[in-house]
Amino acid sequence: MAGNPRNGRPYRRLVDWLRAQRLPCWICGHDIGYSLDARHPLSFTLDHEQPLSRGGSLLDKANARAAHRRCNSSRGNRTTAPPKAAPQRASRRW
Repeated sequence: MAGNPRNGRPYRRLVDWLRAQRLPCWICGHDIGYSLDARHPLSFTLDHEQPLSRGGSLLDKANARAAHRRCNSSRGNRTTAPPKAAPQRASRRW
């Protein structure tokens, strides 16, 4: 049985290459906390512009993007960024 390809050396090299560039999140444009714990919502994750479930390549540098964990999770397997929430109207009630 084959192992998870994300545990392999080529994938780890791709993650390290992207992390070394210290790019902002490609989805929201804000800085990424590269020193944060991996479980933190604003920490670095490798996102694939073309989702793997839609034919994107796991190890292609042209498909790899830096993203916040939160942004990556909310995007899911969509090919576009998730829609922003509509601005709330101010209420005149006190």
